[in-house]
Amino acid sequence: MTTFPVPKGRLSRARPLSELTWLRVGGPADYLFQPADIEDLQAFLRELPAQTPIFPMGVGSNLIVRDGGLRAVVIRLGRGFNAISVDGNTVTAGAAALDAHVARKAADAGVDLTFLRTIPGSIGGAVRMNAGCYGSYTADVLRKATIVTRQGALVDLTPEDLNFRYRRTDLPEGAVLISAVFEAPAGNPQDLHARMAAQLKKRDETQPTKDRSAGSTFRNPAGFSSTGQADDVHDLKAWKVIDDAGMRGATLGGAQMSPKHSNFLINTGAATAADLEGLGEEVRKKVYETSGITLEWEIMRVGDPLTE
Repeated sequence: MTTFPVPKGRLSRARPLSELTWLRVGGPADYLFQPADIEDLQAFLRELPAQTPIFPMGVGSNLIVRDGGLRAVVIRLGRGFNAISVDGNTVTAGAAALDAHVARKAADAGVDLTFLRTIPGSIGGAVRMNAGCYGSYTADVLRKATIVTRQGALVDLTPEDLNFRYRRTDLPEGAVLISAVFEAPAGNPQDLHARMAAQLKKRDETQPTKDRSAGSTFRNPAGFSSTGQADDVHDLKAWKVIDDAGMRGATLGGAQMSPKHSNFLINTGAATAADLEGLGEEVRKKVYETSGITLEWEIMRVGDPLTE
């Protein structure tokens, strides 16, 4: 039997993860660890048996946990990892800080991180996935990321270490990202807040923000984010090839491709993880049949299917 360290934070056994994901699906994790602070996280990882898998989890905004749950210790950062500070054009944010909060606090200080305002999730996920929109990416502004390694060491990573690509980075295996430092252009606070208000209005008009979703389901085949500009090319946007395949509004069980934005997979109320993932796979198959394009998931899918 595995012996676990006794942390200062909270260690829960057989914790259902459905309540921690935006799609509200998923079975239990073997354990959920919520560290009290950095030292608690370091000590826990240092003492945890090397063969025990871990899964760092943010706010669950870009995640499907399968119905059978996750055979791992899920590490979820909370208070103690969500501080935001601004010094000149430099913004330091804990991995648990919400992207929207960082954008607003930066704007208050006259620093332009406005692209983060409409991105669902937390800074840890934004760094890991090189989150971006309106033609701007996390890679454009990140100067340093700090991780705790699987061995409990505190390590700073450069953008070169992370090797940013479209929706991808090279985080070391088992690492838990705890904070990031950004450097961004200056701007007038009033103008920055006005820009974010306009972005939110546009998002609410075009995306199913009142439904249970996990943001964009598939990566754009073109390999870059929408710019939001009038001259943006839509031929290789995920929503366009899904539309062309006739899958806007498609359903499976309680899952649906949103009629409002066909690259948003939504839980209409009683979906299982199997419904959501199954519908996503149907979409991928149909898109390949109609266009020859293989869509890649942007939503992370983890865990085991439910067995009979």
